[in-house]
Amino acid sequence: MPWRSTWLLWLLLMLLPFFVSAEWMELSEEAESLFPRATRMKASSDHLPITEIYQLDQPIGYVFETDDLTDFPGFSGETINMRVGLDTEGRIVGVVLLRHHEPIFLHGLGETALTDFIEQYRGLSLKQQVFVGSNQQRIASDKVVYFDGVTKATVSVLVVHDTLLSAARKVAQSRLTGFGSATKARLNTEQFLQKSLNELLLEGALLQWTVSDEQAASLFDRDLNLLRDARDDENDNLPYIDLSVAVLNPPTIGVNVLGEAEYLRIMSALDPGDIAVLVGSSGGYRLVADDFVRGTTPARFSLMQDGSPLVLRDADLYHIAPPTFVSPLLDFDQVFIFTFSEQSGFDPAEPITVGMRVQLKKNFLEFESVEAITQYVLPDTLLIAVSPPKPPLPLWQRLWIDRQLEIAILGVYLSLLTALFAFQHRLSAFGHLLHPVRWGALAFVVLFIGFYAQGQLSVVNIYTLLLSLWHGFDITVFLLDPILFVLWSYVFVSLFLWGRGLFCGWLCPFGAMQEAVTVLAEKLRIRQWQINEKLHSRLIYAKYLVLVVLVSTAFYRLCRTSPIVEHPCSQSLLPLFVSTRSGIGGVRAFSTL
Repeated sequence: MPWRSTWLLWLLLMLLPFFVSAEWMELSEEAESLFPRATRMKASSDHLPITEIYQLDQPIGYVFETDDLTDFPGFSGETINMRVGLDTEGRIVGVVLLRHHEPIFLHGLGETALTDFIEQYRGLSLKQQVFVGSNQQRIASDKVVYFDGVTKATVSVLVVHDTLLSAARKVAQSRLTGFGSATKARLNTEQFLQKSLNELLLEGALLQWTVSDEQAASLFDRDLNLLRDARDDENDNLPYIDLSVAVLNPPTIGVNVLGEAEYLRIMSALDPGDIAVLVGSSGGYRLVADDFVRGTTPARFSLMQDGSPLVLRDADLYHIAPPTFVSPLLDFDQVFIFTFSEQSGFDPAEPITVGMRVQLKKNFLEFESVEAITQYVLPDTLLIAVSPPKPPLPLWQRLWIDRQLEIAILGVYLSLLTALFAFQHRLSAFGHLLHPVRWGALAFVVLFIGFYAQGQLSVVNIYTLLLSLWHGFDITVFLLDPILFVLWSYVFVSLFLWGRGLFCGWLCPFGAMQEAVTVLAEKLRIRQWQINEKLHSRLIYAKYLVLVVLVSTAFYRLCRTSPIVEHPCSQSLLPLFVSTRSGIGGVRAFSTL
């Protein structure tokens, strides 16, 4: 019979996305443990091997394995692989150890020591600098975190540290704002140009940073006597800070500063991909304190890019042979070579922020930390440009592309629905097909629009629109959920053409479920409650009370959301528009064509 063909067509249309749309994956237990609010996930659409985590259609984080992004061999010669969860604020939400072959943990200390160490990274922001197992005097700061190391396993835990932060920073640079972007250049390690020390200084290839006592007092906004008390050298003729910094890998810097033989010795001692930074100090406040341990991370000195710290490590290359320099002008009280890996996302084309932290003793019990910074910008002559990747599409465009199949299916249904209402008088001759077509449509609305595409329109969406109009309309907020945007646009136009019957009878998943439940109850002969007219006339006004409660609750929830711009309600436009799926409810009128 014809109605059976119609029913089969609607059924195939309804089930098509469940078989074709393979980009969305079932939420794994591992992802759910890292992101309890997650509802679904999908693999990255670009070259980066990560899994994107969503709450409905709003990205809330990323899950990745460190082996896919970094290659730091451990003490065993093999990498330590971890699964990491990173949220959209650049904060590590959890780390799971997947594989390692470190003998100290397998045959000595036990794996619990390693997992306990890794657990310390939960909640760490990539904007913070981490010191692992440091015995130096701890400098109090919101930007600095101290983690306990593992005795007898120094190499292994430092490999874990470098692996974890380098992989997380790569993901943050590719997906988040404020963490840098794709590398624009690499260091030129092939070309050598003979230059004097003064030429290197004038070009900016060598940074010389000098701060007098008076300048330090102004820079730190602290009392001069308090700063002088923190000096390591009481000789007032020395500047407070006197640092020279040079990235040694380009031969134009390394050979001209160290000489060819010393340059080759330093480069041969580095691990593949390491960046070596020479730092010399001659000031009253020294580069490192007396309790500094060779081979560890300096507490006073730091390098950062785009607000994220570069993980420094003392290369300990001068414990036997003293440093030598081509120019006699380079005469330092302290000289160190610190290294960090280019896998950390270092971009030599971007400015390097050089920082010195000073620990001030306010009284016998209270200390405070102040920091001075300057910029070190390598000249273009020392760089080789890297072809920039195509800029990423705006988030709303990526979401429309990701959901293009769902949009197409919904578009087909809306087109057929429009034709049905536009030519309803002509189609009235085929009234015997109304019921099978209608039930196929209601099944589609419930299963596809309601459960799968999460397209239930809500009164809270209207409330969100009003707030947006009040605080400055931004259409991109509403474009972030393409299904809701298409449905709201269609309903807005159809209300003027055919009234609310089209939406309530043919588009509302909640109304379709109401109708289905009613018919099912009649088929199963479930007795329905009958309310007398007197009670009905009194209770009918309760719906207005429910409406007030819902709107008040929505407003309270709206303003409790953490703001990212000035107005406290502005950030929540997106979550309410995208995530709210509650039905409109109330009495429904069903069109009978």
